[in-house]
Amino acid sequence: MDYKLGILDQSPVFKGETATDAFQHTIKLAKKAEEWGYSRFWVSEHHNMEQVAGSSPEVLISHLLAHTNNIQLGSGGVMLQHYSPYKVVENFNVLATLAPGRVDLGIGKAPGGLPLSTKALQNGPFNNENEFNERIKFLKRLVDETIEQNHPLAGIQALPKPDKKPDIYLLGGSVNSARLAAKLKVNFVFAGFLNSNEEIIKETAYSFKKDFKDGKFIVALTVLAAPTQEEAVKLAEDHKLFILHLHNGRTLTVQTEEQVKAYEKQAEGPFEVQEKTAEIIAGTPEYVTQELNRLHQLFHVDEFMLHTPIWKEAERFRSFQLLSPIEIMARVEATQS
Repeated sequence: MDYKLGILDQSPVFKGETATDAFQHTIKLAKKAEEWGYSRFWVSEHHNMEQVAGSSPEVLISHLLAHTNNIQLGSGGVMLQHYSPYKVVENFNVLATLAPGRVDLGIGKAPGGLPLSTKALQNGPFNNENEFNERIKFLKRLVDETIEQNHPLAGIQALPKPDKKPDIYLLGGSVNSARLAAKLKVNFVFAGFLNSNEEIIKETAYSFKKDFKDGKFIVALTVLAAPTQEEAVKLAEDHKLFILHLHNGRTLTVQTEEQVKAYEKQAEGPFEVQEKTAEIIAGTPEYVTQELNRLHQLFHVDEFMLHTPIWKEAERFRSFQLLSPIEIMARVEATQS
């Protein structure tokens, strides 16, 4: 295999279970991901969502580092619009000092929740993309220790200093985000689970690699593997996405009708809802692997981050196992013998 595979886990709370159960599933999956040969395991940041337990990736990463040995662990991602870049780098420098060479700092633009949690986190609105761009630029300078002498915070250090600094990844779904990542010389993760338009993936990959050929170009995808094509398609068919077109011109994507209703209660202006079938690569392990191979060859993808949306733990766990690098290599060897 010419590319690597990682897992993006949201710590879903399954029906009839609790957040405690959700975190135990995450711990088990991280340990198994290491055993199965996945290159990295990332946890997400979502706020005020009862179906998702992962609200603090930094804290969860620290726990997972203590329960694993070699796999890369990171955030998919820290929602930088809510936080001081200085504090984010301090947190990840602590993690990188505790586990040298094993920590990834993934940065996202989205709010990670609905309006009420955004207000609670920021104590006020955040609608300025230029402010986000300035925050991630400052974060990069803090990690690199390259604060300019004429900067108001010249001389500031984000301590401790790890022997191996955390690698930075910008998460995004547009060509503009890829250009920003390339300009900052940070790795880029394209949100293919929200936008699988291959023309956009092509343009994004080209734009990023043109300006930062040594950067890692990763595509995050929603995938679902099952022993038969029929079962995988059946499991995937009810999964929907809801795109909220807001009055200020922005869009927000949520995964359930409950989240749409929650947004309606919290919204400060009118919005329109567009329902669409989720973009899932569903099928047998062989079929899903063929699709990953095709995308790798078309767009020179360095790595795929796999997300599985099933709200049943047994099927979700099985899907990641069937698609694991060890399982893929075993199937390749079986066909060659």
